Amino acid sequence: MERVPGWLGRVGAGISRVGERLDERRAEAERAVSEKTTTEEPPHDQVPPPPAYAPAVSARPEPAVAVPWGLRVAAEAAWRLLVLAGTVWVLMKVIASVQLVVFAFVAALLITALLQPTVARLRRHGVPRGLATALTAILGFVIMGLVGWFVVWQVQENIDNLSSQVQDGIDELRKWLLNSPFHVTEDQINDIAKSLRDAVGANTDEITSAGLEGVTVIVEAMTGILLAMFSTLFLLYDGKRIWEWTLKLFPAQARPGIAGAGPRAWRTLTAYVRGTVIVALIDAIFIGLGIFFLGVPMAVPLAVFIFLFAFVPLVGAVVSGALAVVVALVTQGVFTAVMVLVVVLAVQQIEGHILQPFILGRAVRVHPLAVVLSVAAGGMVSGIGGAVVAVPLVAVTNTVVVYLRSWSQETAMKQTPPPHGATAAELAPVEPPRPESSPPTSSPSGD
Repeated sequence: MERVPGWLGRVGAGISRVGERLDERRAEAERAVSEKTTTEEPPHDQVPPPPAYAPAVSARPEPAVAVPWGLRVAAEAAWRLLVLAGTVWVLMKVIASVQLVVFAFVAALLITALLQPTVARLRRHGVPRGLATALTAILGFVIMGLVGWFVVWQVQENIDNLSSQVQDGIDELRKWLLNSPFHVTEDQINDIAKSLRDAVGANTDEITSAGLEGVTVIVEAMTGILLAMFSTLFLLYDGKRIWEWTLKLFPAQARPGIAGAGPRAWRTLTAYVRGTVIVALIDAIFIGLGIFFLGVPMAVPLAVFIFLFAFVPLVGAVVSGALAVVVALVTQGVFTAVMVLVVVLAVQQIEGHILQPFILGRAVRVHPLAVVLSVAAGGMVSGIGGAVVAVPLVAVTNTVVVYLRSWSQETAMKQTPPPHGATAAELAPVEPPRPESSPPTSSPSGD
């Protein structure tokens, strides 16, 4: 029994020595690993720390954070504008390739806006839709055809008399220039006349080619007239279903807004066309009467030209007035031309300050600068047709944009949840009480 504690002591001492050897080997292994990692190159995904003598460098921010906020907003808007510009460019190319069809359809829309109230009035009196459409279309086309025939007839009837009067007017203008304080000599007048004759002679080939191309122009014009007539018939007869089919082309989420903007845009176009026709008719009547009593030849054709040019806002009035003044100058002299100018300016002032605000009212609200720019842009893109279409297009676009903006704001307010604890009745605006004797209000369409 005395040997047992000694044996246990030796075993414990041996275990202790084994543990010490294991700790030494573990320490040696760790030293070897640390030495190996220091001699090897650092991994590619880790950046070695800078040396102690290197200057301190601040950390670089993210690129999106480094770009100023205004520049980021400008870049976001720029690429969207580029996409829109590309879309408009492609659309303009497509329209230019089918320009005749587009102008015929636009003319049909304008004629439909003028004739559709008559169809609606006949329908309210119990006339069937087909008969009302046929009567209105036939009457409208007959009136427009008679106007065109009357203009051509008057020009043909008065062209010989006008030529002689123009020659007499040129002689009188020549005498007036010779006796005027501008010190114009007869040689200078002869040089101007010779230059005009040479220009006409040099451009004879171009004039001849233009005459040969006139056949193609007549064919295209007849095709456009037929397309406009057929389009007008279908729009008058089936316009509602055509509009319902057009709505299906838009996404489902946008249909309610487009469905509300469409009738308002149509009312704007109808008000513009009817107001322009009334204003143009008043201009033609009063200016025509003025130049008739002043003895200017071709007063009736000039009045018709004034009526037609009135469909081009601002620019048309200037061109038609200048045409009347020139005819008066070369046929009746300077005094009559000045009097015609006074009549034209007086009628145009009455038109701009009284007739247009009273007739058009608040249905068509387009700034004069927008009118000038739109007419200029339309004329540069598509000539006279573009100038005629530009202003109603701007007016309709303005109506649609204003309605869609208000509709989107109203939709957003309806989708926004009310504040905590508030009810819909508390958030609803309080309407002022109406007097008991006030009549009921009617809808904007009058239905």
